[in-house]
Amino acid sequence: MIKKKYTEEQEKLARFAKAMGHPARIAILQFLASQECCFFGDIHEELPIAKATVSQHLKELKEAGLIQGEIETPKVKYCINKENWETAKKMFADFLGQPICKKEGCCK
Repeated sequence: MIKKKYTEEQEKLARFAKAMGHPARIAILQFLASQECCFFGDIHEELPIAKATVSQHLKELKEAGLIQGEIETPKVKYCINKENWETAKKMFADFLGQPICKKEGCCK
């Protein structure tokens, strides 16, 4: 059996999609996109969830490369990773903009 692999682009798009797959993460991204940068406490004040949960969501977004954090003792400052944000925008636009099957009787 031949093992097929996903392309690097498919894996990257899936990582971005997974990281954005929770409403709290979408809220975090929207908040950060509207700010130059902000501290953890600012983000926590915007969300109706516990600090530990905010931390976990920030970790997921950071691991996917959508945000970046910088330690400014004793706080951590977060912002959108602009390069990866632009990459994600293009990848999602390309993916969602691809033509779909219009074959008669296929799907309705």
